[in-house]
Formats: sequence, structure tokens, C-alpha cells
Amino acid sequence: MHELAMAESILNAVIEKSEENHANEVIEVIIEIGKMTMLNGEQIIFMLEVLSEDTMANGAKFIVEEIPIEVKCLGCGFDGKLGSDDLDPYTPLPKCPKCGNLKVNVKNGKDLIVKNIVIDKQSKL
Repeated sequence: MHELAMAESILNAVIEKSEENHANEVIEVIIEIGKMTMLNGEQIIFMLEVLSEDTMANGAKFIVEEIPIEVKCLGCGFDGKLGSDDLDPYTPLPKCPKCGNLKVNVKNGKDLIVKNIVIDKQSKL
């Protein structure tokens, strides 16, 4: 259920930034979720839609883009993206798809980023 906590954090950040920019409505939010976060994008969207009721983000379109895992193997030197078979579904331990080594530097895929917020801005009178 860490999706609920993450959705609350995302929504709070979106509303805070929108208010700082004098928004009266949030139209769209694009979120990048790294595959290693083990977050379910569909659940995040559902929870954002529920949590945003009675806020300026009510009715906003929430879009999740998945960030693939990219590693550099310390054993064989492989440098690239991992496929879905290269990550244990129970523990997020990436292994090299070339040699199977667990000693890899993760270059991408660990982050959750609010990439873009589209707002309707209040007009100044």
C-alpha cells in the first residue's frame, strides 16, 4: 500500500506548486515512475483521482510514464536497459542480463518524478 502514501505526496506537491503559480485548476500531470520503485502506475492514477476530489486537481488527467532500469555491470561491462526478466519480482535487485552479476550500478529507474503540471492560471485584475 505504499502507492497511497506516494499518491498523497505527489498530489500535495502538485497542489503546492500550482498554488505557488496562482493556479485555479490543475489540468494535467505527467509523472515518471522508475521500474525499480515497484509502484503500480495504474494504482497511483486511481488513487490520485480519488484523492484529488475537492481539490484544484479534481478532474485532472494523470499520466504515468514508466522509466526503464538502466545499469552498468561491474563484472562484464554491460551498459544498457534491463528487460522485465532481469528483475526479481519480490526484491528489486537488478542483475546483468549478459553475465547474471548482481554487482551493477543502477543508472536509471529508481526515481519518481513529477515531470510536468499543466494548470489554468488565475488572471490578475
